[in-house]
Amino acid sequence: MATHATYDASRMSQADIMAAWKSWQLRTFVTIWITYGSFYLCRANISFALPGLTQEFGYSKTMLGLLGTALFIMYSLGQFINGQLGDKYGARKLVFVGMVCSALLNIAFSFTTAFTFMLIIWGLNGYFQSMGWAPQVKTMANWFTVKQRGKWMGLMGSCYQIGNAYSWLLASYLAAHYGWRSLFWVPAIIFLFSSIHFVTRLRNAPEEVGLPPIERLRVMLEKGEDPRKGADPTAAPVCKVVKDEHLGFVYTCKVCLTNPRIWGVSLAFFCLDIIRYGFFYWAPTFLIEAQGAAITSAGLTVAVLPLAGSAGAIICGWATARFFQDRRAPVICICLFGLALFSYLFYTAPPGAWVWSLICLAVVGFCTYGPHVLMVGHAAQDFAGRKAAASAAGFIDGFGYIGAAMTGVFTGWLVEHFGWTAGFYYWIIAALVAAFIMLALWSVPVHEVEYD
Repeated sequence: MATHATYDASRMSQADIMAAWKSWQLRTFVTIWITYGSFYLCRANISFALPGLTQEFGYSKTMLGLLGTALFIMYSLGQFINGQLGDKYGARKLVFVGMVCSALLNIAFSFTTAFTFMLIIWGLNGYFQSMGWAPQVKTMANWFTVKQRGKWMGLMGSCYQIGNAYSWLLASYLAAHYGWRSLFWVPAIIFLFSSIHFVTRLRNAPEEVGLPPIERLRVMLEKGEDPRKGADPTAAPVCKVVKDEHLGFVYTCKVCLTNPRIWGVSLAFFCLDIIRYGFFYWAPTFLIEAQGAAITSAGLTVAVLPLAGSAGAIICGWATARFFQDRRAPVICICLFGLALFSYLFYTAPPGAWVWSLICLAVVGFCTYGPHVLMVGHAAQDFAGRKAAASAAGFIDGFGYIGAAMTGVFTGWLVEHFGWTAGFYYWIIAALVAAFIMLALWSVPVHEVEYD
């Protein structure tokens, strides 16, 4: 996977450097968008396997929830580990390994008949799935400035909403026509093809293709100066970083562990993922059992969650730049209060009110995924800087998946013993706690982290 420089920036004009940078920004964005969206093929499929597992093996909701918890626990552990590794090794190597291993584990799951092996395989799948997000957040930080991130990270956030939607639609179709086992091996084959596309198209940073690092490129973009030197020809370079070098695990760990803003976002994200994965994991079962929907109808209905979420990711990213000077907390806070309200309205909607239910689900999706990408994408880059962006993204996302682990088995247990009301109130309280945490960060400013 060695990379070779494409350009020699020392011999290029400013216009040529700018044109090359913009071309690679678009290529990087498209590659990451397609890649991370495809991760959900081998993660979201489990939601539509649950009814089939119950029918074939008689598993209880607590046991089904345990499968989700196994994935979430290992995903959380993997985020803490792979966030650190992502800053050192970059996305190109780490993400490719995760994609191949996750696809093979999905194929293995399709042939499994024992619950213990299902638990082990799905837990391991969670670990390799965790190699996807944090390293690619770092790659985006390497290629895009803070002022560009509101737009581009918002657009990037739409990839896993749309990926979630088409993964659910594919899984529901396969489950209805070919049985639950098919919705593991068919997506796995598609995922393997996506891994080949990723490794051949991506480069981790501008330095890998012979362009200046992002700090110097930003100078040219914002001040119209030569990125190869300071405004004054006799001045020191704008930034002395000439390679995308890892600054060491001591540095990246210190950034995550000593920054109170990262801790605040992490704790709020823990609560957000309780309700996000409550809907992600249990919404199809709720619609089938509580509202009598067919499995294909449930698939079409819940697909509105991530589809509306993609709009939320894009609009919320834009809103931070347009109305709040690139501050993410105000938009996050407003959406989280809306999430709590419309989750309650969705649950209390009568079974026959499909239009109202769809509207509520759409708002839930918008208010879930808009804050989600701002917290685990924008905020990780803003508060940690590009040299620790993967570590911060992994740290924040790791806390989120501890919350997701709790919602897997604990929601299953609550519903089994106290009904769906208990499950929904559990999610709503989590959303409100997250909203109040982010309220405390409302006025925190964002600045570009320099490396010199």
